[in-house]
Amino acid sequence: TEMTLPSLLLLLLAISVAPPALGDPGVGTVWPMPRSLSFGPRQLLYMDSTRFSLNQPACLLVQDAIVRARRSILDSSLWPEPAPRLQRPPKLPSLGDSFRRQSAYGVTSMRMPEPADAAPSPVPLSLVRVEVQRPCNESGGRLMWPSVKMNESYTNAVSGGQVNISAPEPWGAMYGLETLAQLISRYPDGTLRLNETAVSDQPRFAHRGILLDTSRHYLPVRTIMQNLDGMTYNKMNVFHWHIVDDQSFPYQSYTFPELSDKGAYSGRHVYSQQDVASIVEHARRRGIRVVPEFDTPGHTLSWGAGRPGLLTACYNGKGSPDGTYGPVDPTNEANYPFLSALLSELSSVFPDTYLHLGGDEVPFDCWQSNPKVRQFMADRGFGQNYSLLENYYENRIISIATSGANRSVVVWQELLDNAVSLPRGTIVHVWKGGWQDEMAKVTARGYPALLSSCWYLDYIKMSDWKDFYACDPLSFSASAAQKSRVIGGEACLWGEFVDASNAVSQLWPRASAVAERLWSNQTDWRPEVAEPRYAGQRCRMLYRGLNPEPSARTHMCYGRS
Repeated sequence: TEMTLPSLLLLLLAISVAPPALGDPGVGTVWPMPRSLSFGPRQLLYMDSTRFSLNQPACLLVQDAIVRARRSILDSSLWPEPAPRLQRPPKLPSLGDSFRRQSAYGVTSMRMPEPADAAPSPVPLSLVRVEVQRPCNESGGRLMWPSVKMNESYTNAVSGGQVNISAPEPWGAMYGLETLAQLISRYPDGTLRLNETAVSDQPRFAHRGILLDTSRHYLPVRTIMQNLDGMTYNKMNVFHWHIVDDQSFPYQSYTFPELSDKGAYSGRHVYSQQDVASIVEHARRRGIRVVPEFDTPGHTLSWGAGRPGLLTACYNGKGSPDGTYGPVDPTNEANYPFLSALLSELSSVFPDTYLHLGGDEVPFDCWQSNPKVRQFMADRGFGQNYSLLENYYENRIISIATSGANRSVVVWQELLDNAVSLPRGTIVHVWKGGWQDEMAKVTARGYPALLSSCWYLDYIKMSDWKDFYACDPLSFSASAAQKSRVIGGEACLWGEFVDASNAVSQLWPRASAVAERLWSNQTDWRPEVAEPRYAGQRCRMLYRGLNPEPSARTHMCYGRS
């Protein structure tokens, strides 16, 4: 159809004052959405001379975060080429100057800048002041570790030529610096600017995790560290390392090196003690806890070659061994000192107070076929109830795992479903369908709950990030006391069809949708409101060196494909 001159002028005006296109790096959006975010009209100009100060110079965690933030802001290789600037048409008096910018921010009302000849000149940003309120001294080799009880809150105040970031603990200060880096935009004239801003922020849930499976396909250390960087950009704080499984045992134990010698795919597909230490340290410096999972009694086939007698020998219908093996043999008393020694080693290698013991998908058929196991069951009055045998094993392994000071465990939901007696404080990880009823059951019995059921990222369909974004861990019928026991959730990337070639792109930005669900406390969860920021977050991660998959069929990041 033919476009009239007035309608063309209206279209050009809309282009000039409307928010930039989806993912436009010129928009200083924040992901995940802070608890409170407001903007002022004046802009600050970030300069090469902008200084950073820290009230506790020995707080090396924050010193390191400042270096990362400056690199993200200043390194020209991380910024796209400015988009061509559209010529501003004459202003029409019939249209107002302000509008509600929900498409970009979801919650914030702001007045658009006046035309260039009337806009106030940007104020040079002279100082970024970072304050950590509680003691943070890492001099002399002392290290601070993230924990389930860490305080991640922070405030950012941008005004008067300064930025003031304040946080009770270093973890919040790190997030305040990440938010600052996201607020800064590159303008077409090449300058870096941010608006006057006030941010008050804290996470909705304490546990915001990513599960990576490194057994089915080995993931190089570099790939794992890229994921940790992506978690930092999205304010996620738990790396659930599903490090071993049936397929391979890549963890190189210093107590039992034969486990990886015979259980890994090859001598090149292992994680040495140095590799593990570097991953744990990379995570620590970003406020990320590393929770390893050593799943037993099932999912242990790769353990067997390096530990004869550990697994249950399966029998055929004629009463003879058939040459295959099932779960850990709970009747072999020699297995428990071995498991105790291995778990003791893990407590020294992984400093977090939690260990994931798995416990899912335990097949009973091999136990049922084994005459020694059947006799063991009869001697203890278990009858034909193999859940009692599972209970026997799990009680012993949990007791071993929690025998040290301040050690706690996470288990998959099957243990609760199969009536295994769990110590108070055991975290139950829900992963199956019908999760609303399961979460209600877990929390009704007084256990902390983690959700992953709706966040399996290895299942792919078009625009599935919207499904991930729609899943609320508290959307089940229960009392307020029960819902207070939901500590968060995890996005899971299982490794059947994932290796180093696609792990990062399959994880990001889809996991960003989970990150906002677990961090933000907003009330408007419509994906069409979040989509501009979601696309912008994908571009941001791309500019910072990750390889996230495209977030929309028609969206482009300037300067990159």
